[in-house]
Amino acid sequence: MALAALPTPLKEDRRSGIEGEAFSPVRRRLAILALLMPIGAAFTWWGLKGGESPAGPAAGGKTTDAAVPVMTAEVRREDVPVFLTGLGSVTAYNSVLVRSRVDGQILKLDFSEGQEVHAGDILVEIDPKPLKALLSQAQAGMAKDQAQLANARLDLTRATQLQSTGAVTRQQLDAARALVDQLDASTKVDEAVIDAAEVQLAYTTIRTPIDGRVGTRLIDVGNLVRAGDASGIVTVNQIKPIFVAFDLPSDSLPRIRAKMKAGDLSVTAVDNHGKDLATGRLTVVDNHVDAATATVRYKADFENADEVLWPGQFVSVRLQLDIRQNAITVPSVAIERGPDGAFVYIVEANHIVSKRPVAIGLVNGGVTAVDEGLQPGEQVVTDGQYRVQAGTAVSILPASAAPSVPSS
Repeated sequence: MALAALPTPLKEDRRSGIEGEAFSPVRRRLAILALLMPIGAAFTWWGLKGGESPAGPAAGGKTTDAAVPVMTAEVRREDVPVFLTGLGSVTAYNSVLVRSRVDGQILKLDFSEGQEVHAGDILVEIDPKPLKALLSQAQAGMAKDQAQLANARLDLTRATQLQSTGAVTRQQLDAARALVDQLDASTKVDEAVIDAAEVQLAYTTIRTPIDGRVGTRLIDVGNLVRAGDASGIVTVNQIKPIFVAFDLPSDSLPRIRAKMKAGDLSVTAVDNHGKDLATGRLTVVDNHVDAATATVRYKADFENADEVLWPGQFVSVRLQLDIRQNAITVPSVAIERGPDGAFVYIVEANHIVSKRPVAIGLVNGGVTAVDEGLQPGEQVVTDGQYRVQAGTAVSILPASAAPSVPSS
């Protein structure tokens, strides 16, 4: 009986062990949490989306597109100047590299760097002592020859008087006359030597030959200079008036020459920011076309009284060639370009935009002349074009306001 009863407790223990593992309270709680977490996440997402269903807004809701804010300008009729533009460089009207014409030591520089000077002002003083000595030597030689000449003339006078009495031969008289001529020529040579010495002595004081402004000095006081030194002492640039040199395509040459015969052509120098610096006139047309660039070099003369132009400065140049009368114009920013060519957006009376193709004439800075497609008084979009198309409703902002543009 004991042996027969053994399997029953073993079976119960195995079942109880299995059942305890499957229905443990901890296991049941974990299983329930695992089922509830996805459901809670779904409700949370739905709440953050504002309770909207995937189908969209609630029944009966309406969506309306607000008018796009833009800026506009009126199509006008006005005279438009015709310009040729190019790049130019400012050059001094005259430029002088001051160099010494004699050898010597610099004793004094009579200018300040960057100083404005006038023709005749002293710039440099060189030691004059060696040249003064040469001048004194030439003067002494002349005094000697003049004394000999005076004595020879006396001898000639006496020989002439004695020749009539026969006391002096004809040969002696001729020799006395030749000596006078020789000494007279010697005194003329002495005069030339003195003049040369005086000129050399004058070169020890160097004066500016032109009005202008000196640059930085290239040598200091105490240094020795030699005649013809290539480095020079200082440069003087004349900047009032001043030149602007620029190049234009050679095909513009006939029109420019024809206009120059009718009168002066106005030239405006413009800085890198588009600001007008000065207005001058075209004065020089080069005598050849540059074969490498197919351009012609021109020069314009500017008074430059306020010195806004400076040698070496780069500027843009605007040459007024003609004036187009009564042209239909719009701001250049209104012009758009597409596959079919240029067009503008027109704001109709009902504030609806229409697309209008146009034929472009000439462009003058911020103004474009339109040959076809527009009439004076129409309104064209000048800012906000990328947000509109044909049929878009717009609201026009005042000129002082900027359109509200989203960051995205």
